[in-house]
Formats: sequence, structure tokens, C-alpha cells
Amino acid sequence: MRLTVSTWNINSVRLRIDLVRRFLDEAKPDVLCLQETKCPDDRFPLKELQGFGYPHIVFAGQKGYNGVAILSRLPLVTREVMSFCERQDARHISAVLGPEAGAAAGIAVHDFYVPAGGDVPDAKLNDKFAHKLSFMDELRAWGGRRPSGPAILVGDLNVAPLEHDVWSHKQLLDVVSHTPIETERLETLRGEAGWIDTMRHLRPPPEKIYTWWSYRSPDWAAADKGRRLDHIWVTPDLAGTVRSVTVARHARAWEKPSDHVPVTVELEL
Repeated sequence: MRLTVSTWNINSVRLRIDLVRRFLDEAKPDVLCLQETKCPDDRFPLKELQGFGYPHIVFAGQKGYNGVAILSRLPLVTREVMSFCERQDARHISAVLGPEAGAAAGIAVHDFYVPAGGDVPDAKLNDKFAHKLSFMDELRAWGGRRPSGPAILVGDLNVAPLEHDVWSHKQLLDVVSHTPIETERLETLRGEAGWIDTMRHLRPPPEKIYTWWSYRSPDWAAADKGRRLDHIWVTPDLAGTVRSVTVARHARAWEKPSDHVPVTVELEL
């Protein structure tokens, strides 16, 4: 069985719902995980998204900020929302593929939106950066006690962990998302829990891979000053099933795009 799972920080699901439709029509993933939906639950466009051929949807949101959702062609069970740092701020949602999902049945999908961290990489001077580090510490603790079984972790983790995940390693060492304290934390929590970074599993360094390009760069394609902030990880029992990981770079050039682009993994179960 072929299973495809995509992740995309959409930067407002209602504002960019036509882009969601465009991507789903084009890529046809079995599962699409969204972050930064920026939509309270009572305004979430559930019926419109279901009309795109994804009848099974779980979501958690709030007004104006954050928000996560999982859209699936396959049945979902056991919706769960975890809170971190004693905040109910819609940064995680998970579901398990149901018994009718064939060989994919029982796989848990976790969708995360890690705090961006602001602009100053100093926890003493910047509460947003302190929050980000605390969130990552709690994510590390959760990974150490996560229930066993096959799982996929996706999302905008807001960290570009490796040297070749950014356009300039040296110039970004003191820029939030690529500072040593963030990159070491992310790689530590991933390694301790045994998660496999699917993108680097198939496409190791020194290949440059980016999933985000700043709105501040008017000619983003020519400058190509990107970062790999969006990730798809799998548990070791799924590592051998990973066949491809693709980055839909062209979506960054769509009209009124998100600054992130979709990332898709294909598993052969």
C-alpha cells in the first residue's frame, strides 16, 4: 500500500483555502497536516475542506494565531490535543488511521507547530524565545514516554537543524531558527526518541533543502535564502518504508502564497 502524507504551514486556512484545494488537486496526498490555520474552531471551513475529497478531518484552533488540522482520505480515530507550557494554544493535534485504512491502520499522525521564538535568541531578554525552548524541552520529554507503535510526526518545527538546511550556516548562527541551542535541542529530542528525519534519510547533506522563504525578500526565488523549517519524521519501524520526500517549491510562487511550502513523504507499507 502506498501512503502519502503532506505537511504545510498554510498561514491562514480561510485566506488560502483555494491554495489548499490547488495543492490537494495536484498532489493528492492521503493525509494533509496544516499548521498556523489561524482559525477558531467555530469558523473552521470544515465542509469546504471535506468537499475537496477529504471527509475525515480533525482540527484545533484559536482566533488569529496558531492552529493545526489533519485532513485525510482515510478514516481517523482517537483525536488528541496536547498542551505544552501550560498553554492551550493549539500547537498540536494527533489522530490514528482507523481499521479501514488497510496496511496504514494503526499509524498515529502527530501534527506540531513549534513556537517561532521571536527575533532575539536570548531567553533572558525574549520571552518568546524562552517559550520556544521550554516547548522543545517538553516535546523531548513527551518523545521519551510516547506510546509504542508506528507513528509519523510532521509540522512546522521552526528549526533548521543542519548546516545545509539554511542558505548560510555562518550568517545564521545567531538568527532564531538556526542557533546552536535550538538545533542541538531539536536533534537531541529527535535522536533520543528514535525519530527518523525522512528528508535527510533519503537526501543527506550536503544537498541544500529549504521549505521556507521570507516574505521580506521580494525576489525570493533569485535570492534563494531559504531554511528547512518543515519536517516529517517517522518511527524506526517505518524507516524502511520511506520511498520519497518532495518539497513543492513551486507553491511559493502561487498568488498570495504562504511563506512555507508543502512537504510530502511517500511510504510503501
